[in-house]
Amino acid sequence: MTRINRDRRAALMLALMSLALGACARHERQVLLPGGDDRRGRELIDRYGCGTCHVVPGTGSARGQVGPPLDGIAHRSYIGGTLPNTPDNMVLFIRQPQKVRPGSAMPDLGIPEHEARDVAAYLYTLK
Repeated sequence: MTRINRDRRAALMLALMSLALGACARHERQVLLPGGDDRRGRELIDRYGCGTCHVVPGTGSARGQVGPPLDGIAHRSYIGGTLPNTPDNMVLFIRQPQKVRPGSAMPDLGIPEHEARDVAAYLYTLK
């Protein structure tokens, strides 16, 4: 192998390793929520008064201090302390928090399934 080929091979390997490492550092969990509209979910968060208890980034009035802040919820392992963080579980907890965690401070607001999917879609944008 000539020196030029070795240098090219080394440069190529270095470039590939840099790309691979950069991809690992930027890897983000992407949650797909079929049927959810994150823009509508943001509006619903205001309408249902979620900000009364939670800090919710990207909404104007969500500065509550009762429940946990919801920034980074997309990367949390659990919802409500015990429920694995999956799209279906997020929708379930938004709709029926007392069923998931009886005695929770989070009230059952009577949110219909399609609106809970929208709220969950917005929450999954919070990374």
